[in-house]
Amino acid sequence: MALLSVIRRWHFREGMPIREIARRTGLSRNTVRKYLAGQVVEPAYPARKSPSNLDDYGETLTNWLFRESRRHRKQRRTVKQLYRDLVSIGYTGSYDRVAAFARQWRRTQDESKRLSARNVYVPLQFAPGEAFQFDWSEDWVRVNGVSTKLQVAHFKLCYSRAFFMRAYLTQSHEMLFDAHYHAFRTFGGIPLRGIYDNMKTAVDKIGRGKERQINKRFYAMVSHYLFEPEFCNPASGWEKGQIEKAVLDARHGLWYDVPNFASLQELNHWLEQRCQTLWQETAHPGIKVRSLAECLDDELGEMMPVPVAFDGFVEHSKRVSSTCLITFEHNRYSVPASFANRTISLRVYPARLVIVAEAHVVAEHVRVFNREKSTPGRTIYDWRHYLSVVQRKPGALRNGAPFASLPDSFRVLQTKLLKHPGGDREMADILALVLLHDEALVEQAINKALELGEPSKEHVLNCLSRLEQPQRPRDLIPPPALKLVNEPLANTARYDNLRRTRHEH
Repeated sequence: MALLSVIRRWHFREGMPIREIARRTGLSRNTVRKYLAGQVVEPAYPARKSPSNLDDYGETLTNWLFRESRRHRKQRRTVKQLYRDLVSIGYTGSYDRVAAFARQWRRTQDESKRLSARNVYVPLQFAPGEAFQFDWSEDWVRVNGVSTKLQVAHFKLCYSRAFFMRAYLTQSHEMLFDAHYHAFRTFGGIPLRGIYDNMKTAVDKIGRGKERQINKRFYAMVSHYLFEPEFCNPASGWEKGQIEKAVLDARHGLWYDVPNFASLQELNHWLEQRCQTLWQETAHPGIKVRSLAECLDDELGEMMPVPVAFDGFVEHSKRVSSTCLITFEHNRYSVPASFANRTISLRVYPARLVIVAEAHVVAEHVRVFNREKSTPGRTIYDWRHYLSVVQRKPGALRNGAPFASLPDSFRVLQTKLLKHPGGDREMADILALVLLHDEALVEQAINKALELGEPSKEHVLNCLSRLEQPQRPRDLIPPPALKLVNEPLANTARYDNLRRTRHEH
């Protein structure tokens, strides 16, 4: 209707002739006369449709967009990922055309929906070193050739937008504490506040408003690093929108095409280096001319230096079985035999288990994780824990499960000794040497005894004593002989004086 209004205004108000109107608009004079007579309405021309490389893939892309709309928001693929998939099947057009198609499809799907008041937010602003935000995410990565579900800890500084990620297999307390130390170490300081959702490892009970019953172990970590925890309202993810967006960006960017890693430690090392590289390459969203790394330099002076790592173990009370084993997460770990049928303390760290009894560390194991609960648990032995038992029961050496992991030299010696009567007792005595001597020296002594051809307990003891003999000291050079400076004078008259004195009495 805009063109009709302009034509009528030119003619009836400004007195412009029909010939001039036709010249300006490019319409015929008959068409202008019809418009002025009010007999027709402005024509609606069909939308122009230009041929595009996307035409042959429009139906495929529409199906993909519909499929993604039915998925959970955390599992949806972005338009960039869909564009890569189209390229893999032969699409040669640009990404902008795919993005425009997706926008138009979403606009058509959401035509009946309108923004409501609850979708209106207030932009936030933070000072340097004021706060960081934290959240967990679940992602799949190939570790040692196996697709593994990982729990990834995300940190983001609110001012500089510098981010950090570290992967674990669970979201338990010890993982949370370890992630905080590595994040603060990588950032180079600790902000004043930390913004969290109401995760169970931090909040025991949600009260009215901002009232929270904070977990004691989490509060101990907060007190160690000297920052103030702040918790969002339930189901209010927009209160920590920066980290929510960081999780989404990482899922559709960083995790999209990651290499295969040999271990979780290698993955975390790669993640730390990758984050630091992206700080240099990414521009700050609010200050386009500066990178995240440059903005992080502004924060370093406002953050507290990082202290020693918080000893973030989780302690459990365990009873040792008669087979010198304790159970944790469906796996069994050996304990020194002297603590069998007793209660000990188990300190759980992200990658190791420490066994404490009588205020002393008595054993330590590498922590083993089961990928699936249905998988049978493993038993991790340390043959040294059973040496006191085989002293009383040397026959257990033949089929004892803990002794399947003996060093090769020990196993060769055991095979030779068991061929003779009393070989069990001799082997038990040789193993007991580890309790009194350096294990490396005992192994060297066994190797030397095996070289003799007929090894025995006496041969091993002889070789061990030779290895432990101190080296011959160098020849000592004695100091020069002492010389008298004032030699005494011979005076025989003193003896006569003594005799005379005695005679007088």
